[in-house]
Amino acid sequence: MNDRQQTAVALNTAPYAALLLRLALGAMYLAHGLTKLLVFTLPGTAGFFESVGFPGWMAYPVTAFELLGGVALILGIFPRWVAALAAVQLFAAASVHFANGWSFSNPNGGWEYPVFLAVAAAALALLGDGAYALKRSR
Repeated sequence: MNDRQQTAVALNTAPYAALLLRLALGAMYLAHGLTKLLVFTLPGTAGFFESVGFPGWMAYPVTAFELLGGVALILGIFPRWVAALAAVQLFAAASVHFANGWSFSNPNGGWEYPVFLAVAAAALALLGDGAYALKRSR
């Protein structure tokens, strides 16, 4: 395969790669939002936020963003913008884990998982909306 053919393949398959990334991130976001809402509860999540130095009230918009952002990513509603905001939120989430070290299996979780997800969200924001997006970002 020559360079021109490889470029054509990459351009033809990139939207499907972005779709896979969008669906995976959307499912992860939705799962984390539902966990905050139904398992930890919003008051419990607010208490955790306060225990790590964030204002407790931030639990409410963060949970809403995870739920609505997860659905938006899955459906493809402004996915580039949602992914860009998700990357920022995930880097903030990673800051909670910096003192715990790298590995997610460390006590209280390390920062590898949220940083990986932040990079994945940034990659989606750079790649574009992906195939089958309902409302394309501009």
